[in-house]
Amino acid sequence: MEAQNKEGLKKALTPLMLWGLGVGYVISGMYFGWNLGLEKGGTLGLAIATLFIIVLYITFTFSYSELACAIPKAGGVFDYADRALGKDAGFIAGMAQNIEFVFAPPAIAFAIGAYFNLAVPQLDIVWVAITAYVIFTLLNIYGVKAAATFELIVTFLAVVELLIFAGVTLPHFQSENLTRNALPNGWSGVFAALPFAIWFFLGIEGVANVAEETVNPQKDILKGFGSAIITLVVLCVITFVAAIGVNGWEAIVYKSAGVTSDSPLPMAMANIVGDNSLLFHMLLTVGLFGLVASFHGLMLAGGRSTLEFGKIGYAPKFIGKVHPKFQTPANALVVNMLIGILILLTGKTTEIITIAVFGALTLYVIAMVSLIVLRKKEPELHRPFKVPFYPVSPVLALIIAVVSLLAMTYYNWMLALIYFLLMLVAFIGYKLFYQNNLRGPL
Repeated sequence: MEAQNKEGLKKALTPLMLWGLGVGYVISGMYFGWNLGLEKGGTLGLAIATLFIIVLYITFTFSYSELACAIPKAGGVFDYADRALGKDAGFIAGMAQNIEFVFAPPAIAFAIGAYFNLAVPQLDIVWVAITAYVIFTLLNIYGVKAAATFELIVTFLAVVELLIFAGVTLPHFQSENLTRNALPNGWSGVFAALPFAIWFFLGIEGVANVAEETVNPQKDILKGFGSAIITLVVLCVITFVAAIGVNGWEAIVYKSAGVTSDSPLPMAMANIVGDNSLLFHMLLTVGLFGLVASFHGLMLAGGRSTLEFGKIGYAPKFIGKVHPKFQTPANALVVNMLIGILILLTGKTTEIITIAVFGALTLYVIAMVSLIVLRKKEPELHRPFKVPFYPVSPVLALIIAVVSLLAMTYYNWMLALIYFLLMLVAFIGYKLFYQNNLRGPL
């Protein structure tokens, strides 16, 4: 094992860096994307959906921490499911994780382009997004410590900016703005808003994918993971109330009649200070750090997930090679970038977010089943951290994830069909071409 560590990924991450990664993976969800759920459910519909999703992520995060501390490997859920449920389940879990980590960055890249375009209208959104892909792929190839340090800095700036946004908008909060047209599509809007409530927190599980690069994974993962989810829940509530309380939910969803926006916070701020003020332009500038933090962080986690797939034979072997000089998953990062750019070129932000959420929910379901099975199958497994209130915590996370997955399938049946077809084609390819390359028992 030690030899593998020396030849493989470099151990350089501390609890503070893990906090930066955990918050950074997710924080773009505060800056854009969630507001599209208001169109589906209104303030009340999205609020109820978000409340359930907060319960999901709190119970899931601490349950997932048990798995990450006990089995600190770069594959994350794929390694846990492989050990608990067998190789077929491991492949399905890993593929769902790959879809989440490959589909989420293009949506964020498009938002980065949209923020730049707001500041400098001459800049093309798509070209800005592609440029961001190239720059941050190169940074991730250069080294995990440099990447994580950068992530920590931009995450800190993004958190500060959200607090400044709240400080400017909350004095103008009016409760009637939360209650006006609060449930435009009835109670069905609660279920339709679920993908966008999940977007608030999507990606935090990526902390588990850097466990192999953590200095002391058995202790540090819990510290980083736990502090990150607490930070994110607080920011989610503050941002939701502050943004809608200024002028109602329609004001941060539509930039013109029937045309939705990827920049809700600048729209809320503009209602107070105008779109030519210093504060407005500061939000645009610093707000980019929130998008960059998630974009860069998810690329980092996705590279590790894809690397593990190639390393053990679930994908072409070259994807599983670690760069000999930088000790990073260079090939996996480049492959993810190329696929991400192709997805980006579709220009379908809402649809891309939804498919990424399908992948995340599949991951959550399989992870919680794996945790329960491993408790019975391997009671002697060294678990430096055990989830509180077992089995209530993982079972509650499992139930909410299953209900969310079923609701999303019902309300997004065409995108569900695309997602499950992607999973089916990948599974058939794995059975036909890669099954003979599999590793032995863990």
